Amino acid sequence: MEKTKVAVLGATGSVGQRFIQLLDNHPYFEVAYLQASEKSAGQTYGQVMQSRWKVSSQIPEYARGMVITTPNSKETKEAVLAFSGLDSSIAGEVETQYAEAGITIISNSKNHRMDPNVPILSAEVNPEHLEILAKQSTPGKIITNSNCTIMGVTISLKPLQDLFGIETVFLFSMQAVSGAGYPGVPSMDILGNVVPHIGGEEEKAEIEPQKCLGKVEGDRIVSADFKISAHCNRVAVFDGHTVCVSAKFKKKPLDSEILEAWRYFSGEPQKLGLPNAPNPPILYREEADRPQPRLDLETGNGMTTVIGRLRPDPILDWKWVVLSHNTIRGAAGAAILNAELLIKKGYVRPKSS
Repeated sequence: MEKTKVAVLGATGSVGQRFIQLLDNHPYFEVAYLQASEKSAGQTYGQVMQSRWKVSSQIPEYARGMVITTPNSKETKEAVLAFSGLDSSIAGEVETQYAEAGITIISNSKNHRMDPNVPILSAEVNPEHLEILAKQSTPGKIITNSNCTIMGVTISLKPLQDLFGIETVFLFSMQAVSGAGYPGVPSMDILGNVVPHIGGEEEKAEIEPQKCLGKVEGDRIVSADFKISAHCNRVAVFDGHTVCVSAKFKKKPLDSEILEAWRYFSGEPQKLGLPNAPNPPILYREEADRPQPRLDLETGNGMTTVIGRLRPDPILDWKWVVLSHNTIRGAAGAAILNAELLIKKGYVRPKSS
C-alpha cells in the first residue's frame, strides 16, 4: 500500500508528541513535515525536543533529524493530510488555510468543532457524519476530534442511545494534568489538590456529545436532543481522564441490557480492521474499584474505553465510571484512527493516486 504523506502541526506540544510517537512506522502514513512556532523553526526536532520530550523513553528515530518549519500551507505541497495539535489561538485560521490549499485537516482544536458542516468525528460512533464533508466548500476538508474529556463518555453513550434513547446526562470529570499541555499546571497548584475549574471545559462537555450523537440533515449536523450537565475538575494524575456519568433513558434498560450493549459494541474501525482500532472498543471491568488510570489506562494501547461500576442512580436511572487515555484516545490516537477511516473509505488518497 502506498503511504500517504502527512504533516504534523504543533509537533512540539503534548498532542504533537503523541502524533510523532504513534505515527512511527505507521502502515498508512509517512510524516513529511513537522511544523511548530517560529522559535523552533529551522532546528531539527531532536535539538528542540531533547529536554521537552515526555511521552516515551526515546524520540522516534525518523523524527530526530527532521527540520521543523512554521505552519505554511503553500510550503506543505507533498502532504494531502495534516494532523493538527495547534493551540486554539491560531488553529482556526491556519486550518482553514490548509483546507483551502487542498489539504485535509484532522484537528484537535475547538475552533471548527461547532461549524454546522464539520463533523466531530469519533470513528466508532458516527462514521456516517463523513457524508457532510461534501457540503464543505474547500478542496481540502476539516474534521475535528471531540474534547478529550467526553471522547470516552460519548463512546459509552452511543450503544445506549441507539437501543434505549437518552433524556438526560450528568457527568463529573477528574482530568489529568497532561490535558493542560506542557508545562501545564504548576506542581504547587495541583499536588495534593483538586482544581474545580478548567476554562471552557464544561461548556464543551455539555454541547459536543450532542453533536457527536446527532444526525446529518441536509447541509448540517443536527445535535441530539438530550440535556447534559457537567462538572470538570483537574486532579493530580499524569494521564487519563476519569468521568463519573449518570443518565436517564427514554426506555429504562435493565443492567444486563446495558452490559450486553457495551460488550457487543463495535464500529466500522473494527469491521474494517483499521491499524489503530481497539478490539474491543469498550471493556467493562467487573471489579468494584475499577477502572483506575494506573491499572487500566494502557488497555488496547490506550485506545480502549474502560468502564466500570454500573449501578442504579436514585435521581436518574443508571450511573457508571468511564476512563479514557486523554492524549491517545482523546487526541492523537483518535485523530489517526479517523484518518485511517478516511483512507479506507476513499476520502483521502496519496497524491500519485
